[in-house]
Amino acid sequence: AVLLAAHAKVLAALSGEQDVVTGHTGGDGAPLPCRLTVAPPTWRGLVRSARRVEADLLTHRDFPVGELRRELGLTGPPYEVVFDPDVPGTAEGDAGVLPEDVVLGVGWSDPDGRTALRLRYRTDVLDAGAAARIGGYHLTALRLMAADADAEHTRQSLLSTDEVRAQLDELAGPQRELPKARAHELFERQVREHPDAVAVTQGGRSWTYGELNARANRLARALLARGVGREDVVAVVTERGLDWPAAVLAVFKAGAVYLPIEPHFPAGRIQATLARSGCRLALTESGSTATLDQALAALPGDVEKLLVRDAYAEGHDACDLGVEVTPEQLAYIYFTSGSTGEPKGAMCEHAGMLNHLFAKIDDLGIGPGTVVAQTAPQCFDISLWQLLAALLVGGRTLLVEQEAVVDVERFVDTVTRGRVGVAQLVPSYLEVVVSYLERHPRELPDLACVSVTGEALKRELVQRWFALEPGIRLVNAYGLTETSDDTNHEVMEAVPDRVLLGRPVNNVRVLVVDEQSSLVPLGAPGLIAFSGVCVGRGYVNDPERTREAYRQDPYRPGERLYLGGDWGRWHPDGKLEFLGRRDSQVKIRGFRIEIGEIENTLLRVGGVRDGAVVVAELGGGGTHLIAYYSGRRLTDEELRRALGAALPAYMVPTAFHWQESLPLTANGKIDRKALTAAAERTA
Repeated sequence: AVLLAAHAKVLAALSGEQDVVTGHTGGDGAPLPCRLTVAPPTWRGLVRSARRVEADLLTHRDFPVGELRRELGLTGPPYEVVFDPDVPGTAEGDAGVLPEDVVLGVGWSDPDGRTALRLRYRTDVLDAGAAARIGGYHLTALRLMAADADAEHTRQSLLSTDEVRAQLDELAGPQRELPKARAHELFERQVREHPDAVAVTQGGRSWTYGELNARANRLARALLARGVGREDVVAVVTERGLDWPAAVLAVFKAGAVYLPIEPHFPAGRIQATLARSGCRLALTESGSTATLDQALAALPGDVEKLLVRDAYAEGHDACDLGVEVTPEQLAYIYFTSGSTGEPKGAMCEHAGMLNHLFAKIDDLGIGPGTVVAQTAPQCFDISLWQLLAALLVGGRTLLVEQEAVVDVERFVDTVTRGRVGVAQLVPSYLEVVVSYLERHPRELPDLACVSVTGEALKRELVQRWFALEPGIRLVNAYGLTETSDDTNHEVMEAVPDRVLLGRPVNNVRVLVVDEQSSLVPLGAPGLIAFSGVCVGRGYVNDPERTREAYRQDPYRPGERLYLGGDWGRWHPDGKLEFLGRRDSQVKIRGFRIEIGEIENTLLRVGGVRDGAVVVAELGGGGTHLIAYYSGRRLTDEELRRALGAALPAYMVPTAFHWQESLPLTANGKIDRKALTAAAERTA
């Protein structure tokens, strides 16, 4: 039972599950399925639980499990690992043959009176290093058990010191020395070097570096004249016109905190955002004040409103201000949706913002003369790098009107005429662009790189892109608002075997941890956590939700750690794989199911272009998985067979619905609420 308890602990660590199944060779004949749990908190409790399970198993060792599985129509393997407490034979290489469908055999023998661990494994699944680590986990579990049987095993790690060091050092992003200046100061350097070069364009209008800087300086001085100081929050409530970059730069130059608000947001949303952030002043423009005025009237505090045109008219000096802004100073607040329905204001500092800007500059190839398309609404954090990155290195920002974004033909025309070199799209909109280019092939002579973010990028879409544009790189970007935007880049110049999240960007550390923030075994699923310069301060005026997500890095005292709720795992090449959201897990008929795993399997079916799985209450009661997909229309039987080959029966959706294209939200993401409603209507 002691050996079986250690085995259960190792399987739980490797799978990320509290309940695990192993084959058990408790007697003659084929191994029996043995279900174990690591729910007991102490080693002693774990051994007692294993002893009970083993006794029950041996009592029923003659039960015809194979016949029962045939009667139930179960075709998949009941287990992938076999535990053998008494391996016969001691000669080197005398390890027997693994049963069919078994990946790993863990056996114990007793040659010369000394207990020895013996592993057998499939070399097409595990390499020698992985097998050695798994063996080490078993031995560590036994040592911990012997040292203190009443210790809480949930708080003890199975990883060796060497593995911990390797994960912390070798999987971290490269060290890159950043300029000893803030983002707006680097922009000012570009102004001094080429003041007459075009900095930003929209439609038929453009401003040079000198013009943009002069306007930003006048706005910044107008803010200072009204008492705005270090880390005071200034809301910028404008459309994405030429005054928008001037306003953003002005806030940074004044040492204040940028709070983006879209003018068309509901008054209640604006009011809540201003109140929660402790906003000091709202910088806005004529034509963008209707809902803002309603929000300001409802606020109990005094938030001053300043029109951009009035600030310009005050005639402030146009030269640089020279206000000291430190790296750890707060740069901006972006409000994101919260699981409770109340938005959270993520606070990020100048050091994190600058680090992300240079990650984009480095990995996307932004340099002097590069035109970056600014397409995202200003309430999304990706809008900030799209706006600023080119301006730090002598490039140009093209503000693409929303009307052009929603019209794919006009968007492609804008990218081509504007000589865009770098653009960023969500996968759903990239699919729209690809479909258009498949019908209307054309050259994109200046486009060198497309960054894709916001949703899982499917391999099938990558294939279609490179079939059309083999010379234009794709960068799969992953990150969170709370971590100064993207933390991982996967740069692709050809179709990969699998689309991963890539390696951490410069100066960023990404960890895969368990619920206690301890590192999980290399390759095991766990929570994706972030450490380093990228991690922001927390949620503004929201200590409770800050405590839930922002913690101290247990491996680097004094540094912040952020837990974002995404599941992932490391690949052997040091790249991160996304496995889904923690909050997208559901239970169907008692089974815990990760929706993302089903969707990833669906998307690997030949002919499936896009797909989503939702949970719906169908007529007659009961919760069911319903799949929607686009691409080639397949029969339900074909889809069930394809998914059933990779997933347990309880994870195969009840129904499959083909659609020409899946519905999208205003942000270009798959509209899961609409799909859920459709599933329940057709029940």
